Amino acid sequence: MKGKLSFSSYAAIGLMLFALFFGAGNLIFPAQLGQTAGTNLWPAIIGFLITGVGLPLLGIIAMSFSGSSNLQELASRVHPVYAVFFTSLLYLTIGPFFASPRTGTVAYEIGISPFVSDSSQQLGLFIFTLLFFAVVLWFSLKPTKLVDNVGKFLAPGLVILLAVLLITAIVNPMGAMEAPQGAYESGAFITGFLNGYNTMDALASLVFGIIIINTIRALGVTSNTEILKTTVKAGSIAILFLGLIYVGIAYMGATSTQVFGIFETGGPVLSSAASYYYGTFGSVLLAITIILACLTTAIGLTIANAEYFHTLFPKISYKTLVIFFATLTFVIANFGLANIITYSVPVLMFIYPLAIVLMLLTFLSPLFNHARLVYGSTIAVTFLISIFDGLKALCDSLGIAYFNWMQPIIAFYEQSLPLYSQGLGWLFPAIVVIAVTGIISRFQKTAAAHAS
Repeated sequence: MKGKLSFSSYAAIGLMLFALFFGAGNLIFPAQLGQTAGTNLWPAIIGFLITGVGLPLLGIIAMSFSGSSNLQELASRVHPVYAVFFTSLLYLTIGPFFASPRTGTVAYEIGISPFVSDSSQQLGLFIFTLLFFAVVLWFSLKPTKLVDNVGKFLAPGLVILLAVLLITAIVNPMGAMEAPQGAYESGAFITGFLNGYNTMDALASLVFGIIIINTIRALGVTSNTEILKTTVKAGSIAILFLGLIYVGIAYMGATSTQVFGIFETGGPVLSSAASYYYGTFGSVLLAITIILACLTTAIGLTIANAEYFHTLFPKISYKTLVIFFATLTFVIANFGLANIITYSVPVLMFIYPLAIVLMLLTFLSPLFNHARLVYGSTIAVTFLISIFDGLKALCDSLGIAYFNWMQPIIAFYEQSLPLYSQGLGWLFPAIVVIAVTGIISRFQKTAAAHAS
């Protein structure tokens, strides 16, 4: 067994993880939060950091702690059929349904949109995403070290560029923070907490965790305890950078509304700020860096989806899957960033509680001897609550009344479940079910031991 790694190794793995996490959502959502939270910025950003930074770290550690070889194996502790359902939905969410199309639309909004006239925006988006996803398709068909190498240089480059922009915004703010808008007026912390879901990093962490563990093993660390310690240290470095950038971008967003007003999405905040402080040169430099960063993220997500679904459906070739996913992503990207965000919220309200509860169960698993009773019961209860959170969010986003058959169930949940109106109704029932079924499973094991 090789012992501990050097600090430079931890730092290298941490930066690699940061580069994996750092995508389109990490730029636009804190900017949007800053703009709408205004003077309630600090409680909002604390809530955002819990789900946007804390949960991804927990996800990485959970994968290492579990000893599972991949997410499907971990989720099969609930049930093998559920494992395929949950893992497939998670891959599609962080892939062609939402996160991948978002890379193309964010790259366009920050990099290209400021230079295109209002009347030509839809055509501009179509041409840009056609070229963008053609490049994604090309590199995904022939995965090479080139993308990894570009990513290694891009991540530090983007961090330096953002750092310069954010320090400028902190030292010389564009304006004063204005009054909070909408949900941020009365519930800034919870609204920030739920908006942290939008980064999708906690979902991605359940996939990226395995990449990190394999990297640590490749460096010669074989002890499970040492792998776990290394994962915690490297993960902490990654989320420290993420957290600092989130706070900086949110502050910049909060101080930008006096000059620019409130944008529909967070995308234009960065390009407008770059132009405000550094003129066209600043805008162009930021555009190039962000387009390349979004490109490497999109390629990584396309490859990951094609590889996973190829293991599920071996008869469908990897090449066919790459073409299918790249085309689907291109089509969805052309609905525009605001629509992609709107339709992602219902799915995230459904899948996030399931992901958080799976992480929680993973850490508590040794206490109840990994009993399927505990996993199955807790996920079932969480599912029954989060599916209605998703349906409610869907109705809200479409601007329609809740379906008649939903209303009595939602009324019952509102009366019975603590924190339900804040979108956390699943939390208390999940904890109660873990406690009750955990005790039952321990008694069952003791009784079985006596009987034998």
